[in-house]
Amino acid sequence: MQMTIYNIAKQRLETIDIEITKENTTWFDDIVDLHSVLSITDFQDGLLIKQCDYSSPIWFYDISRADIGHNHQRAKKLLLTI
Repeated sequence: MQMTIYNIAKQRLETIDIEITKENTTWFDDIVDLHSVLSITDFQDGLLIKQCDYSSPIWFYDISRADIGHNHQRAKKLLLTI
């Protein structure tokens, strides 16, 4: 499927082809508000972080779900760095 993401390295929106599966994505149920992390997905040596709002997922290079322990709080901290 095609998806629009925000590439933080290039500071722009891009369209990518990606398949979201159980093997490459962690979904979170404990949603507090629209800015909560909905999912994290491994993608091309990086990590896509999707919040519950209508914004595009954000792509961080050189980090994976394993690097942050599949943890939504650590993903949220990454979002605060941009």
